[in-house]
Amino acid sequence: MKKNILLLFYALMAIGMSLHALQRTAWAQEAEPSPELEFKETFDPEFQLDLEDEFDPDFVSEPRSRHAPEPGPNPEQQPARVRQPEQLIAQTIFDDKLLLEGYTEKYSQEPLEILLAMMKDDTLNPIKMAAAIRVFKNTYARETVSREKRLAEKILLRRLNRTDSKYLQIEIRHTLCLMNRYKYFKSMIPALILNLQHYNSTVNELAFESLIDIISEKNLRAREARIIFNTLRKMLFLSRKRLSQVNEPDEKLTRKLEILRYAIKVLGTQELRRLPKEVINLL
Repeated sequence: MKKNILLLFYALMAIGMSLHALQRTAWAQEAEPSPELEFKETFDPEFQLDLEDEFDPDFVSEPRSRHAPEPGPNPEQQPARVRQPEQLIAQTIFDDKLLLEGYTEKYSQEPLEILLAMMKDDTLNPIKMAAAIRVFKNTYARETVSREKRLAEKILLRRLNRTDSKYLQIEIRHTLCLMNRYKYFKSMIPALILNLQHYNSTVNELAFESLIDIISEKNLRAREARIIFNTLRKMLFLSRKRLSQVNEPDEKLTRKLEILRYAIKVLGTQELRRLPKEVINLL
């Protein structure tokens, strides 16, 4: 009985060892690569690439994200007409002359009462107020009489004493001279002439246009011509040293000389002897 049990035990152990050996053999076969799928590296000289000749650097691009947007057009390569509105807006914002002309056109239909109220408003922007005064000057300054005229003069004089804006000062002085030439010519014209040498080209141009308008409105009298001549003569004498080095007058000097010619036409050519010799050469 014991002998039979031992034989059965040894038989089972032999069977188990055989099964274990077969399993290990199967695992080894699965791990080894199949001869059909084995990669054999081959080298064919006919397919060798010359990297120095075939490589194109323009063909290489940086990796871009899958969801990254497509690159837009270069703004520098866009036509000028696309950027023109932006340039016009920027030019308008920083150009005081365009702003003044734009507000003048905007207020051109306002009645007299509205314009006077704007001239009284201490919180109004100087450019807007200068535009309102310009509209008043062009539309009502020569027509106002009696009470309205005295009220407008009072408002303008008050505003002139309270403002530091050159645009506003020029418009007020121009308007007062048109409203009462005899009363304000002597006090307003020299101040306008001084603005002919202002560093701001817009102020310079506005002062020159105002002087030409005042002078050409009526025949220049001897009294008025003398005021213009004496003011310009003082200015030119103070700049004799610089004028001696000038061959061609610039825009500012050209405007001064043009105003000076108006006065000399009325006073006579004998006044040329009172001018610096540097100015006579330029004339």
